[in-house]
This record gives sequence, C-alpha cells and structure tokens, in this order.
Amino acid sequence: MSEKVVAIYCFLDDYFIEVGKNQGSVKPQTTPKVSDSIVLTTAIISARFFGGNQASAMLYMADKQGIVMLEKSAFNRRLHRLATTLSALFYYLADFFKALNLSGEYLIDSFPVAVCDNIRIGRSRLVKGEEYRGKIASKRRFFFGFRVQLITTRDKQPVQFFILPGSYVDVTALQMMHLTLPAGSEVYGDSGYTDYEQEDLYAESEEVNLRIQRKSNSQRPDQAWEAAYKKQLRQRIEQAFSQITMRFPKKIHAVTEAGFLIKIVLFLIAYTLETNL
Repeated sequence: MSEKVVAIYCFLDDYFIEVGKNQGSVKPQTTPKVSDSIVLTTAIISARFFGGNQASAMLYMADKQGIVMLEKSAFNRRLHRLATTLSALFYYLADFFKALNLSGEYLIDSFPVAVCDNIRIGRSRLVKGEEYRGKIASKRRFFFGFRVQLITTRDKQPVQFFILPGSYVDVTALQMMHLTLPAGSEVYGDSGYTDYEQEDLYAESEEVNLRIQRKSNSQRPDQAWEAAYKKQLRQRIEQAFSQITMRFPKKIHAVTEAGFLIKIVLFLIAYTLETNL
C-alpha cells in the first residue's frame, strides 16, 4: 500500500509541475505547508483504500507517511478549491487513453449513486426534489441520488463522465452531453441510448458512430453477429462499474452536494489510477 501511495503522489507532483501552479488551490506566490499534491493524494487514497473516509486517509498519511496534515476543516476547504483541478486531472489522463486506444472503440453506460436509502428520502438534506428519484431497471427498484454517465475505452479506461440527477434516463443524458472523442470513433451502448437523430448528427458532424444495441422492433435492426459483438462489449463496461462501486461505502458521507460530487469524481480517479499505475 505504501508503494502505491508514493506512486500516486509522484504522479500528482509531476502533474502539477507540468501544468503549472495556475491549477492549484493557493496563490502562485505562496508556499503552503501542505502541497496540493499531498492534499489530492490523501483524497484519492481515501477513495481507493478507505471507502471515501478522508479522516482515515489523513490519519494514515500522518502516521505512516510522516506528513504534517491539515486540520479536517482546512483540508475540506482545500479539496473543494481543487474541484476543478480534479476534473482537469481526469481529462488529462483521458487524453492519454484516447491516444493509446488504437481500436477507436468506446463504451457508454451509466450507474446510479444513491445519496440515501429510499425510506429516508423525505429527510434528505443533501438534495431534494423528484428529479433525483431514478429507477434501476435491471433491479426493478428506485433510488434517490445521481446517475453517472461514463465512457470508457474497450480496455475499461475512463475517458469522459457526466453526472446528472437520477431521473435523467440514458437517452436524455446523451442528448445533453457532448461526446469529445476522436473522429472515426465507434461508441457502443445499450438500447437505452436509442436516438436515431443523435446517431445521424454525430456521424455527419463529428464522424463519431454510435453503435447502439437494437430492440427487436428497431427501425435499424442489427445482424446476428452485430448483436453478439455489442453484447460482448457491454460486459466490459459492466466490469468497470463493478470495480468502481466495490470501493463505495454503504453510504457515501458528505455534508454538501458539491462534496458528494467531489467524492464520486475521486472514486473515478482512484479506479483510473488503480488500473494504470
């Protein structure tokens, strides 16, 4: 574990050197007692090793790595100021994955992240409103929270994410998001993303082909080999979801909606680094 923590820190430190201090949480002319690299390392290992418990990760860094750690409130303020940097870091890695993805094949799907049990919806302080009530079709049950749209390479490396309230179904999310993929890419998704207009639009304007699984009554039916190939690829992104969510605690603890979303991004980055460092 110690070697993995050091590897994450070295990567983040090199990242801040490369992009410059303009993406940090402190003014360029100041030298903080705890660097942004350490703050992000602590946050990422909290998602990777401690189920998102940042207090446990801070204690580990102080006891095992000899880091003079910030107070909890100061740490949270620094982490919130680094929210934009977290997204930039994700897409920094995504650019490498897209460059290495010679097949040009990508997978899109979504997974739910509940903020509370259904029985506690009325008492939820984190988010409120019917737009957060979504349905998990495969389990035939409802949840209250967010739905994460994720695009990965065929090797399960994340390259894009989009977080929406739980009531937004896959096809609506597809219409709202913009796929930032190289020309010639092929994106495989299940039948929930069926939108012929979007398929034609991406093919004509972006040269990105949406290869969506077809229903039996589809206007654009698949041949048998196409249906089998799409089904096989779907298993890959489902495996990625399993690896991401296995790190989740029973309930993701957060005081604010922004803090909850930051933790989701931390779990995505932790998975990305875990499978590639």
